[in-house]
Amino acid sequence: MTGKERTLSIDVMRGLTLALMIVVNMSLGESSYSQLNHAAWNGLTLTDLVFPTFMFVVGTAMSITLPRLAAAGDAAVVRKVLRRTALIFLCGYLLYWFPFFRFDAARHVVSFPISETRILGVLQRIALGYGIAALLVHFGGRRAALWYCAIALPLYAWLLQACGDLTMAGNAVLRLDLELFGAAHLYHGEGMAFDPEGLLGTIPAVCNVLAGWLAGDWLERRGRNGGSVAALALAGGALVVVALAWSHWLPFNKKLWTPSYTLCVIGIDLYVLALLTQWFDVQGHRGGTYFFEVLGRNTLFIYLLSEVGNGVMWLAQVQGTSLMMWLYEQVFRPLAGVQPGALLYAVAYLGCCWSVGWLLDRRKIYIRL
Repeated sequence: MTGKERTLSIDVMRGLTLALMIVVNMSLGESSYSQLNHAAWNGLTLTDLVFPTFMFVVGTAMSITLPRLAAAGDAAVVRKVLRRTALIFLCGYLLYWFPFFRFDAARHVVSFPISETRILGVLQRIALGYGIAALLVHFGGRRAALWYCAIALPLYAWLLQACGDLTMAGNAVLRLDLELFGAAHLYHGEGMAFDPEGLLGTIPAVCNVLAGWLAGDWLERRGRNGGSVAALALAGGALVVVALAWSHWLPFNKKLWTPSYTLCVIGIDLYVLALLTQWFDVQGHRGGTYFFEVLGRNTLFIYLLSEVGNGVMWLAQVQGTSLMMWLYEQVFRPLAGVQPGALLYAVAYLGCCWSVGWLLDRRKIYIRL
């Protein structure tokens, strides 16, 4: 977005979400606070809120950018949306393939064959969620967005229960991914072939983007005032209540992106957006926002930078261990202790990524796809 199209509450929410995403991605497992790790299966931690919130903010920003793009006509919208979807998906695919080689047990460099690359992932889900949601609201508007959510969540709940069980080894998401992609192309970080960003889970994840768009569209139409903000907060609270009730039958589960989890996070996001809109856009406060604005202005680039840097630090070896763990063990853990040291490491890494964003912002360089 250009300077004239920027909304401070959206920039801050996007920057805050990216900051949390980088911090939790730098988690050191058992050395980190439990809230900085995903729930093992069912459950909800702070970390489980980050990714769907990012998708929500994608939708909120879309409520500002799509109307401008629509002025160029339907063909231009389709070209732009499909191009951006493909580029974000490609960035995610290449990110998981990077650095295109790996080490064997003897620390010899061997090729990383394309036959073993992970196809799905975080950016890929963002790409698909954005593409589907953007085309849906451009051609169908609010009615299409609401109908999609009303149909998709119950349908997905039925698919989860009718086409598998709710275990990691037997769920419908895994079954479809194995059929379409094969085990070699799935994530293996769970101790088995299972992708927490599986293709079937895109169905409810689109609802997070649409909810963000509906919230942004509401504020654009009704204005950023006390009444519209209160309506968002009330809607958020109502969705959390519904989600809690639904969770008795279908638990919160980020890795399956269950409908109860989807509604709960949307409800929280609506409330957070309401608070930020009230504080920044209605009351006009400006203090303490620049850190998050920097992250919110080059979000995709800074995220890619953080992930590439993290990959390099895992590969680089110092005294028989990764550079990442060496820094933690030699610098941050002695300085602050086990869990505070892990958090300090993650915050320091965030600061390094932020400094690159700051340099870009100082030069008015904003990288877009």
